[in-house]
Amino acid sequence: MEEVNRLHGIRREYEKSSLDEHLMDQNPLNEFRVWLGSAIKLIEDDATAMVLSTVSPQGRPSTRIVLLKDISDNGLVFFSNYKSRKGQELEGNAFASLLFYWKEQERQIRIEGKISRTNPEISDEYFNGRPYDSQIAAISSQQSQPIKERSMLEKKFEQIKAETLGKSLKRPEHWGGYILKPDLFEFWQGRPNRLHDRIVYKLDGIHWKKIRLSP
Repeated sequence: MEEVNRLHGIRREYEKSSLDEHLMDQNPLNEFRVWLGSAIKLIEDDATAMVLSTVSPQGRPSTRIVLLKDISDNGLVFFSNYKSRKGQELEGNAFASLLFYWKEQERQIRIEGKISRTNPEISDEYFNGRPYDSQIAAISSQQSQPIKERSMLEKKFEQIKAETLGKSLKRPEHWGGYILKPDLFEFWQGRPNRLHDRIVYKLDGIHWKKIRLSP
């Protein structure tokens, strides 16, 4: 009970900024680029970390953190193992959501949309630019599959590394890029007294409709 009471008392105020929907870009991707650029200047490495949420055929959600690797007019790109849990769930239900949270700025962005695989050329280009050990890790790990002990994974990693030393590695077919084509953005800014700012962009045909939501 004491622990519960302690948790009840953990809170903070949000006072760093505010949102005026009339000053925000009509295109949410442009607004997202501005927010991301500001976060990168302040947070550096972790600013591109985003929570990816997918849903199984049974309706069970799962979440994990992945890294944003590209932004284009078509959407947001990340890379992963196609046979992982997320990959299998996206095969059954392509709709997913992303969440960026930047504590230092008291901001978050939630993005919803449909995910598809990038073309192989994009996956190849990114894979070829990864550090050598990261390439080996992508080849050696059967992501999300049970493994008896860590030493088995490390042994496989070292074996592949020894066999391919000095050679160019080919991207495995089970690994590559995904792109989320957004149809909804929610920009959230913490405000005093929990009266937070929430600005939502919804795709209506080919146009974005911008609305304010109650906190």
